[in-house]
Amino acid sequence: MRPLVPLALTLLLAACGDGEPLSPPDARLPDGGRYRGEVVDGLLQGAGRIDYPNGSWYEGNFLNGQWHGQGEWHGSNGEVYRGQFQQGLFHGLGTLKTPGSSYTGGFKLGRRDGEGTLKEPGLLYRGQFKDDQYNGAGHLELADGSQYQGLFARGKPNGEGIRSDASGNQFSGHFVNGQLEGSGTFNSAEGDQYIGAFHDNRLEGRGRYENADGDVWIGQFKDGSLSGKGELIGSDGSHYKGNFSDWRFSGNGRLQLPDGSVYVGGFENDTYQGNGRLTLVDGRSESGLWLNGQRVRDEHGKLLPDPLELALLNQGSLLDQALTKVPASTAQIELYSLALGGDGKQSVFLREADYVSNMLKSRFGAVGQVSLVNHRDHLADRPMATRENLARAVRTLAERSGPEDLVFIYLTSHGSHEHELVLDQPRLQLADLPADALAATLAPLKDRDKIIVISACYSGGYIAPLKDDRTLIMTASRADRVSFGCSEEADFTYFGDALFAQALNQTDDLQQAFERARAAVSEREAIEGFDASEPQIWAPKGVLDHWQRLRQQQARKALQSDTGKQQAEHAKNAGNH
Repeated sequence: MRPLVPLALTLLLAACGDGEPLSPPDARLPDGGRYRGEVVDGLLQGAGRIDYPNGSWYEGNFLNGQWHGQGEWHGSNGEVYRGQFQQGLFHGLGTLKTPGSSYTGGFKLGRRDGEGTLKEPGLLYRGQFKDDQYNGAGHLELADGSQYQGLFARGKPNGEGIRSDASGNQFSGHFVNGQLEGSGTFNSAEGDQYIGAFHDNRLEGRGRYENADGDVWIGQFKDGSLSGKGELIGSDGSHYKGNFSDWRFSGNGRLQLPDGSVYVGGFENDTYQGNGRLTLVDGRSESGLWLNGQRVRDEHGKLLPDPLELALLNQGSLLDQALTKVPASTAQIELYSLALGGDGKQSVFLREADYVSNMLKSRFGAVGQVSLVNHRDHLADRPMATRENLARAVRTLAERSGPEDLVFIYLTSHGSHEHELVLDQPRLQLADLPADALAATLAPLKDRDKIIVISACYSGGYIAPLKDDRTLIMTASRADRVSFGCSEEADFTYFGDALFAQALNQTDDLQQAFERARAAVSEREAIEGFDASEPQIWAPKGVLDHWQRLRQQQARKALQSDTGKQQAEHAKNAGNH
């Protein structure tokens, strides 16, 4: 028998844990439970323990045969409760843990009731309960980052409360079964705010919406957008009163433009459409029938010339005038530039192209400049950004510049997955500019050192077709990434702002300026939650050195100019004495 002693000892030690005691039970219950404790008049009383055949057990106080008072319950399904009992049910304060969840707080006759904290996968709730449901004031946090704080009823937000999502958008007001209903407020993470009526969590009814730029819409909202009678007070000084459809002017209305001119009449999709009158600031007026923003008939019904056709007739002379102004090279290193704004439906490309042209002239001394832009309002007075106009401009720069000169080319527009730069003028169908076509177009400049900057989505795809030892290339994104900042209201794309408005105003070192711009874009995208665009660069040393020689030459000329002015001033002062 001696070899069996260690095994017997192990069994005895195991029985001293949470398992059933080894001592004989004081009572056996009808459900098979074995009770150890005091029995008075046939009823379980005082402290005791019951072990059930399925492995569940209770240990704690009993009253008249039922769990009552402080106790501990372990269910065979992994459920564990420690706390107060009444009439055999969880009642009072306690902690209930089940596989995957935990609750600490009040109970009433077996249900969560009163103040408590519930943790479940993807959920944390602190607040009041009734009949096992959220009821009363509480705070609910979900795994996706959304939160609600306020009143609950029947397990859902009901009553006054505030709900926010992971992006920082916030709804506040009166909730019905989890949805904002009636008067409320919406604040977006970008700084927009709506105050007014809601239905099923959507903007519905009378309200006021103000965006982060200060534009204000007031009127009737439906399904989340302004539709019906309304008013727009623009931050640029414009003011519209009339009908809307999905945020856009639609139907009859009155629009006062920032320059003070006023249009009264029909609208469609934010443009003049139908009968109307435009009164200009100088008092002149144009009335009649309007189509897509253009007056096509006068007030007597007479057909008018199409402004598009007149503008197209004028395009040849506009380009000739621009190319004629490009001067011939001198013995010095000269900087020539070409800026192109491709998409005429959004003003950001026009503004950015003009800023870069002005900067290259004022800060970096560009002497021969060509600007090609598409824009709905400038077809009649600006050379268009087309493939043919670009080719003619490149040939002119090649003819007028010399091998000692530098050419700076800036292209800004939308870009496609297929690495095509968008060339778009409203009411026209222009061919876009693929990367290989751009390379062919720039062939006349093959013997010139060039800096090419492209601000567009997927613009990194232009590097391979364009790169050589005489071409420095910067792009706003990787070949397989989008870039950001294209909008009607913006003055710059993200990359254009970081490189030209910031970095190149701080340093004239091209490599350093690009690195600063790339870091600024990355930081801005991270703050706004965008996927990184990852701007790219190809920077031959010969082009970088050529740029520095240009800057050194300009510095010497500036110093000589200042010295000459000082000498002239001294001579003038000496003559006066």
